[in-house]
Parts: sequence; C-alpha cells; structure tokens
Amino acid sequence: MSARSDRNIETRKKKARRAIARPKTTRIQGNTGGARKRLKKASGIARGKAKA
Repeated sequence: MSARSDRNIETRKKKARRAIARPKTTRIQGNTGGARKRLKKASGIARGKAKA
C-alpha cells in the first residue's frame, strides 16, 4: 500500500492548516564552506550598515 493514501493526505492537510505561520529565516545557518562564507559576508554588510 502506498504511503500517500487518502487518509494520509487528509492528515497532512490538517497538519498544514494547524501549523503556526512563522516568518522566513532572514539568514542561512550552517557549517559548510559556502554557508560560512555567505554568513561572513552578510555579517560584514550588517556591520557596515550599523556604522553608517
């Protein structure tokens, strides 16, 4: 039997309706090289705005 039965679809829809609306993340988190580089750049830009 497939995991996407009618009952499962209904359950997923109900859970989606109950979910709390949260704002999108403003900056990516992570420990990979690319993510760390982007975080570093974002923090530098933020520091520049704070000074001005």
